[in-house]
Amino acid sequence: MSTLPAVPAAPGPLNRVVPPNPKQAALVVLGFTALMYLVELVDLVLPFDLDGWGIVVRSWSGLDGVIWAPLLHHGWEHLFSNTLPVLLFGFLAMAGGVGQWIAVTVTIWLVSGLGVWLTASSGTITVGASGIAFGWLAFLLVRGIFNRSLKQLAVALVLFLYWGSTLLGVLPGNPQISWQGHLFGALAGVLTAWLTARASRSKQPADPVVPELPA
Repeated sequence: MSTLPAVPAAPGPLNRVVPPNPKQAALVVLGFTALMYLVELVDLVLPFDLDGWGIVVRSWSGLDGVIWAPLLHHGWEHLFSNTLPVLLFGFLAMAGGVGQWIAVTVTIWLVSGLGVWLTASSGTITVGASGIAFGWLAFLLVRGIFNRSLKQLAVALVLFLYWGSTLLGVLPGNPQISWQGHLFGALAGVLTAWLTARASRSKQPADPVVPELPA
């Protein structure tokens, strides 16, 4: 019987910390950010109250706000506060490629919004992209655990040291801040990290089988 050393798997999303196509990823996240700024500009210039299209809690007519809320903000200060997290977390979350990023983002978008619609205080309208930003951050913090990747864990440590205090936003506090959106976004981020790790691992090539030679 003879054995050969296993061939190392090619680098893939299980160990990658930056997008495989950084320019494409940058354009995608910049385009998403530009769209938020365009919507806020339209809301400022035209005589429409676009913020009214946000998530109206437990109202069937306000359920479509789950789709629009992340693109809407209560003024420029609110938008500015979300810009850097959206740019940074959105870019890093594309390490598995744009297709995976779209699936992760859509899941966080819907889970965060539906969580707000179901649990937020009555009579409130919720807008803002912070639920998605929290989801991306949670995704980035735990993906290295599910992927067993030291590189991703190192990135997670840096993010946690700088942004860890923002995770307190998942707890009730300021009534003007939707902790529900943050909480459900973060939970969706953890869920998507687990699901994408399972999907990526199932696509990894199996160890080569070496035939046993006759004695």
